[in-house]
Amino acid sequence: MNAPSPPPSPPARRIPTEFRYAERLGEPRTQRIRESFRKLLHFDPVLDDSIVRRYAETYYDADPVAEAFVEEVYLPRGQAAGRALLDQALERGVESIPDAPASLRALFAEVEQPPPWYDEALAERGARAIRRYGTHYFSFAGAVTLESYKDSSVAKPLSFTGAYAGESAQRRFLETVAFWLDVTTPGAMRPGGKGRKTALRVRIMHVFVRRRLLAHPRWDLEAWGVPISQADALLTLLAGSVGAGLGLQKLGYRTSKEDIEAMMHFWRYVGHLMGVQPPWYPANYEDGARLMFTSMIKGAGLAGDDGVTLARSYVASYAPKEGTAPWPALLRKIEHGIELGYTHFFLPPKTFRAFGLPAPGLWRLHPFAQFPLIFALETVRARVPVVDELCLSLARTRAERWLASHLGPRRAEYKAVESFTR
Repeated sequence: MNAPSPPPSPPARRIPTEFRYAERLGEPRTQRIRESFRKLLHFDPVLDDSIVRRYAETYYDADPVAEAFVEEVYLPRGQAAGRALLDQALERGVESIPDAPASLRALFAEVEQPPPWYDEALAERGARAIRRYGTHYFSFAGAVTLESYKDSSVAKPLSFTGAYAGESAQRRFLETVAFWLDVTTPGAMRPGGKGRKTALRVRIMHVFVRRRLLAHPRWDLEAWGVPISQADALLTLLAGSVGAGLGLQKLGYRTSKEDIEAMMHFWRYVGHLMGVQPPWYPANYEDGARLMFTSMIKGAGLAGDDGVTLARSYVASYAPKEGTAPWPALLRKIEHGIELGYTHFFLPPKTFRAFGLPAPGLWRLHPFAQFPLIFALETVRARVPVVDELCLSLARTRAERWLASHLGPRRAEYKAVESFTR
């Protein structure tokens, strides 16, 4: 009796023309990066070709569940009415809404049912690891995000909407910081938790931005995929876990492989709530690092002046504004120097030069000067529970105070921009 034939493979889908992984893999520069990864991490960072292909195809995947809700509710009723309905469901539950739209019920059914892979204790360990970093997490994430500004799929949405450029650069970054604090608060991702509510609001905001960008006459679907795609969102989750875990070791943090995998699990769940549900998510630290390697070499780097403007706007946003009083201006000048030093420390030198960012001067030494103290505290913290709790509390308090001092009385709103700048 003949064995049954294997099921046919799903037909190959398109990938963006600016996804250049296959042609870049054999280049001498890529091989040097590959060898550096091997020496540092002790394994080959190259993913299986089938996984890379699957990842590349998700540049055309978005968030159909949330989009159906926007289509049914927000568009016919208006953004204010749609936001009010969402807020009621978040605060009092979908059952509080008589005749709740089917799309709203579907959205909350997805959010309220934990996926089969979710482990709450593991996710909390990941959130705790992030809280331990305090404001260093902000500095790292802000700096390494600039690396993605070389890619059109990341830079063009921000450039077209005016987000993260000019005067709006720090305001938008502060909303991102508020998001990180919301989702990493203990218990925040449970039903009714602040982090879960924030994740849903950001998810709907992304739908609006995506819709408007897809209708933009200059959006190149063939080259870039859909705006805020599953692929770019997946890289954001990995940058905040694998990237942060490895990058902040340079500052003295003794982040273990287990901590990194816990952060990966935490961000996977946050991503799930935000509609980031790619067909493949790295199962372990090694595959997470391999995807980070893939992201380093796959891009065409064609964002051009848009990427340069975004990168310079981020750094300049820390500088004192004209007319600032002398003492606050001095404090802002110091903070500007510190953040420039971090950017120089975390960003690849080639990217730093390509964006034409200002030389950090002696501030380039600031990250190195912190290493002995951080490493010592990490060593003691790992052995003395009381010190561990104290360090965690101080890091969290400092992070919250940093945000409050910059955001002031305003609250993060997570609203889509009403009009584009281009």
